[in-house]
Amino acid sequence: MVDAVVFDLDGVIVDSEPVWEEVRRAYVAEHGGTWQADTQRRLMGMSTGEWSRYLSAELGVGRSPEQVATEVVEEMTRRYAARVPVIDDAPAVVRRLAGRWPLGLASSSPTRLIAAALAATGLTDQFRATLSTEETERGKPAPDVYLAVARRLGVDPARCVAVEDSSNGVRSAAAAGMAVVAIPHGAYPLDDDAAELAAVVLGSVDELTTETVDRLG
Repeated sequence: MVDAVVFDLDGVIVDSEPVWEEVRRAYVAEHGGTWQADTQRRLMGMSTGEWSRYLSAELGVGRSPEQVATEVVEEMTRRYAARVPVIDDAPAVVRRLAGRWPLGLASSSPTRLIAAALAATGLTDQFRATLSTEETERGKPAPDVYLAVARRLGVDPARCVAVEDSSNGVRSAAAAGMAVVAIPHGAYPLDDDAAELAAVVLGSVDELTTETVDRLG
């Protein structure tokens, strides 16, 4: 049986990965750093502390990690205030699954952006447990955030289904022992090893049905 479903936010409910890339890429250029070919792939799933240190130390941004985090998140907050880019019918899918199972949210976004996105989509009350990797020791691909959400829900991770889009997200949920539904973003395909870890790979969030989740139980 499936006891709970745990969603990622960015790339599953909100099409924010391209926005994150645009904002961080511009920030790196503005502050004298160098964006690498694999930068976006490496950043996906990192916690705020991890990606701010990466931009500061690895990409040569002339700002402290604390400054990087504050300034990038401020720009993301400004973008969200103008428009939160919702993916397809993701809010309806979330509500449909919330009618069957308790839902959790395990996100790499800062807590303030999670709150803004859920409020804008009207989904705040659909999740019984919501957690940012800001509040865990390690970001994705480590399993910390998924294990913590399962604890908050009071369920065994092995009886949870996770819904993810990125390679590091899939690795994180699988490492926590969850069955993973992968819905990769067209611009950011899964790495081969991550695709193998997924129990199901869907073409869009609209394909995520209660029947799909039931089969994974």
